[in-house]
Amino acid sequence: MDQFDVIILGAGAAGLYCAGQAGQRGLRVALLEKAEAPGKKILISGGGRCNFTNLGVGPANYLSANPHFAKSALARYTPADFIALVERHGIAWHEKTLGQLFCDGSAKQIVEMLLDECPPDMVTLTCGADIAQVARGSDGIFTVTAADGRTWHAPALVIATGGPSIPKMGASDFAYRLARQFGLKVVEPRPALVPLTLGGEDALFRELSGVAAPVRARAGSAEFAEAALFTHKGLSGPAILQVSSYWRHGEPVGITFLPDAATDWLLEAKRDRPRTHLRTLLRERLPGRLADALADRMGLERDLGNLSDKDLRAAQVKLADWRFAPNGTEGYAKAEVTAGGIATAELSSRTMEAAKVPGLYAIGEAVDVTGWLGGYNFQWAWASGHACAEALAPEV
Repeated sequence: MDQFDVIILGAGAAGLYCAGQAGQRGLRVALLEKAEAPGKKILISGGGRCNFTNLGVGPANYLSANPHFAKSALARYTPADFIALVERHGIAWHEKTLGQLFCDGSAKQIVEMLLDECPPDMVTLTCGADIAQVARGSDGIFTVTAADGRTWHAPALVIATGGPSIPKMGASDFAYRLARQFGLKVVEPRPALVPLTLGGEDALFRELSGVAAPVRARAGSAEFAEAALFTHKGLSGPAILQVSSYWRHGEPVGITFLPDAATDWLLEAKRDRPRTHLRTLLRERLPGRLADALADRMGLERDLGNLSDKDLRAAQVKLADWRFAPNGTEGYAKAEVTAGGIATAELSSRTMEAAKVPGLYAIGEAVDVTGWLGGYNFQWAWASGHACAEALAPEV
């Protein structure tokens, strides 16, 4: 039988969760996945342990052309709701840092849970479904045709195919092409939560590949206090991945290398330890290779007692706001998510339905709602999937 109540394209986090909820509400669901198995990105997330939500989730943790769009869905399906589901399935979990929740065991448990939530008599999962065509008839019925000729029909269609980040996992821009086919606008997509690359004079810092340190990183209006990691291409680590979502080409990234240092710490050191060199002080507070690189670039090789207060104040300012000029990112291949996507102006924040096309919905990463690193994007997947399922079967 190819007649269904709803067709969901994409069996990732949002699609799987939405399918389970819709099936439990009595809808016949066709869940179509291009890959040979569902939940492939879930399986690699969180180092294989799936950072499935964050205790601190709120609208401020998301980027979107409309910062208010995510409020409704996030308020109606919270981290506590998903934690309750995880515990109902007997999955042990722990809080790591900054409210990030992980499975004690494996991300496979989350995929298995989502599949178990799909009633087998209501949800038909088809993997290896390479979609060739999607059409909507004058009667409002959507017809999805696979490359091998198989077809599915339903009055509702949910786009849950994500964005193009991590193409080796099968990710693509399919969601945007489909949205445009139906006349929906798309906010220019770009890699997010992605390492930054350095060129020019900054390329010298690549010699520090493998060195990490706690910093405060800034880009645009955002600032994050976490670790930064130097790589053979540039900058990575949690602090850099976070600000990468806000960074735009041509803008600098500012880094505070000693975020806990007092304002005049070098002047105090000059009084207390006048014969000490700046390089020595930096080595006491930072990894040796990083300390040496920073000292070399500042060129203050005399002991502190022989340096002017003006020079030391300038060094304090430099270390508190060291400017890098990234020449790009490592692209979708290394991006954890995609920023931009199907414009929120086209969708109802309550139902995730397209205003122009009754019966067409978009959820998860396909939409122009991008969370911070640390479980926020998964919570958006669950919340948007839940809002969509509620709209599909509101009576339950």
